Amino acid sequence: MELDGFSWVSNFTLWGSTPLLLTAPEAEANSALVLAGVLLSLVVIYFASKVGGEISNRFGLPPVLGELVGGVIVGVSALHLLVFPEGGADATSSLIMNFLQTTAGLAPEEVAPTYAAQSEVVSVLAELGVVILLFEIGLESNLRELMAVGIQAAVVACVGVAVPFGAGTAGLMIWFGVPAVPAIFAGAALTATSIGITSKVLSELGTLNSREGQIILGAAVIDDVLGIIVLAVVASLAKTGEVDVGNVVYLIISASGFLLGAILLGNVFNKTFVTVVDRLKTRGELVIPAFIFAFVMSYLAAAIHLEAILGAFAAGLVLDETDKRKELQKQVVPIADMLVPIFFVTVGAKTDLGVLNPAVPSNREGLIIAIFLIAVAIVGKVVTGAAVFGQPGINRLAIGVGMIPRGEVGLVFAGVGSASGVLSKPLEAAIIMMVILTTFLAPPLLRFVFPPTTAVGGEPETPV
Repeated sequence: MELDGFSWVSNFTLWGSTPLLLTAPEAEANSALVLAGVLLSLVVIYFASKVGGEISNRFGLPPVLGELVGGVIVGVSALHLLVFPEGGADATSSLIMNFLQTTAGLAPEEVAPTYAAQSEVVSVLAELGVVILLFEIGLESNLRELMAVGIQAAVVACVGVAVPFGAGTAGLMIWFGVPAVPAIFAGAALTATSIGITSKVLSELGTLNSREGQIILGAAVIDDVLGIIVLAVVASLAKTGEVDVGNVVYLIISASGFLLGAILLGNVFNKTFVTVVDRLKTRGELVIPAFIFAFVMSYLAAAIHLEAILGAFAAGLVLDETDKRKELQKQVVPIADMLVPIFFVTVGAKTDLGVLNPAVPSNREGLIIAIFLIAVAIVGKVVTGAAVFGQPGINRLAIGVGMIPRGEVGLVFAGVGSASGVLSKPLEAAIIMMVILTTFLAPPLLRFVFPPTTAVGGEPETPV
C-alpha cells in the first residue's frame, strides 16, 4: 500500500516509538472518498438551505430560519443525512457513509476514519462560514449611523443585554443547577437581537423611519456590538472551563479595546487600503485584500484569546468606512451565499431535538429549561421599551417587541457554544428552540403592536 506524505510521517513517528513487528496497521481515511463525502454533504446542505429558505420566505419569515429548520430535518433529529461525531452519532448512522459503501466501494474498515475526516472538513467550512458572516455584518454596521441614533437607543440596547443575560444566567444556576460556564453561555445567547428580521418587518409596515423604528434599529446595532463582545468573553471562558473574575475583566477590556482599536485604526488604514486596491489590476483586486485583512484580524483576535469572529467583525467595521464599501459588500455577498448556509444548516443538523421529547421522563427538565429561556427571551426584551426617556407619546411596547427576534445572531451563539462542547444536549436544544420561537413570534407581534393607520398611510415621524 502506498503512503501519502501525512501517512508516512504518522507511521514513521509510530515506528520510532514502538517496535515495528508489534505495530498493527490502523485503518486510514480514503482521501478520494473523503472528498466525495464532503461533496455529498454540501449537496445536502445547499438543498436543505435553499428549500428551507424558500419555504420560510413564502411565509414572510427570514430565510435563515428555514436554513436552520432544514438542518434539523437532515440532521441527527430526523433523516441522518448530515450527522457529526460531537452530536453523538457514529459512522454507522450516517446515510452518506452508507451510500458511499453501496455506490463507491468504501471498505468497511475505512468507514470510521473517512466519516471522521468528512465531518471535520464540513465543520471547518461551517466555522469559515461564521467568520464570513460576522465580516459581512461588520460591513453592514454603519458606524456613523450607530453614533447618530441617540442616547435612547444606547439605553435600550444596554437594558436589552443586561436584563435577559442576568435573568437567564441566574435562573439557570439557581433553579436548574446548571454550572456557571454553560449558564453564562445560555444567558449570553439571550442578549442577541436580529437587526435583519426587525428591519425587514418595519420596512414592510412603513415604520422604519418612525421614532420607534429608529430607536429599534439603533439599539439592535449596538446590541450586535455588545453581543459580539459578550460572545468573545463567554467563548473564552468555555475554553478554560471556569469563571475567573480577573480573566473575565481582562477579556472584557481586551475585547472592547480590540474593537475600539480597530475603529481607530480604520481612520489610518482606510486610505492605505483604497490606495493599494486601486493599484491592483487582476481579478479579485478588492475582495482578496479585504479577506486578507479580515483573516489577519481574526487571527489577532484568536491570538489574544478572543474569538476569531470578533476580529472578522472588527475588520468589517473598519472597511465599512472606506470609499469601496458598497462595491465590497456586493462582492462579499456571493461568497457569503456559498459559505454561510453551511454554518446555519450544520447548527441545525447537530441539534438533537429528541432531548426535548416530553414522553421521555429524563427529557422533561430540558423542556422546562426551554420554556424558561423562551419566557426570559421575550420578557427581557419587552421591558427595554420602558427604558426610553424624553420621548412623550412614544410606543414603548413596539420598541420592546422589536427587540425580541434573535435570528441569525442567536444562532451564532448557539453554534459557537455547540462547537466549544460546553453546552449539554438539552441546553443546546433549548437555546435553538428559543431562537426559533422568538424569530417566529416577532413579525406577527410587530404587526400587532404598530397601529395599522401608522403602518399604511401615516407620515413617518421625525427620526431620533
